[in-house]
Amino acid sequence: MSDERKDPGALQVGHLPTFVFGHRSPMWWGSMGLIAIESTVFGLAIMMYFYLRSHADVWPMTHSGDAPDLLWGTLNTLVLLLSMIPNEIARRAACRMDLRLVRINLVLCLLFSIAFLVLRGFEFTTLNTRWDSDAYGSAVWMLMGLHTLHLLTDTWDSAVLTVLMFTGPIDGKRFVDVSENAVYWYFVVASWLPIYATVYFGARI
Repeated sequence: MSDERKDPGALQVGHLPTFVFGHRSPMWWGSMGLIAIESTVFGLAIMMYFYLRSHADVWPMTHSGDAPDLLWGTLNTLVLLLSMIPNEIARRAACRMDLRLVRINLVLCLLFSIAFLVLRGFEFTTLNTRWDSDAYGSAVWMLMGLHTLHLLTDTWDSAVLTVLMFTGPIDGKRFVDVSENAVYWYFVVASWLPIYATVYFGARI
């Protein structure tokens, strides 16, 4: 029919927003699912560490040497904790769609990520064990490697997102991406704290 008429009983959705923040966003649920899976992986890795420790006569094992040095790991923990400040500012700015503030704090978050990766390189040199030395060394390198992999992927994601926020195209969904990226960064920070305690104090207590 050339003369189409709207059905007054039909559901009209044209007025609904094309993007939403928080738990109403499918991206948020995707992020929560990913965090749940990765939290399980980290939890199993930490359980593996303490299982091996419970069956060892000496921990660290004789071939491993001393416990990891505290300096670089502690500095990295401080860097991660400080990174939550620009991360939270970026998240709130994204919810307000404040492009200028989002850009500034995404750059700051990226700089924090790079600083952490540089310090992580020093961390690996002061673990005082090799990945192939014994079960202790394998457990320590597994924990450090898993977290480093997550940090690398999130740093890459943040870098791409930062470039897009400067080059466009910019729409509401892009701000949702910034908000969800900030949520995932909180997971990266939170997951490091039990790993830090395990790696650096599990061999000292």
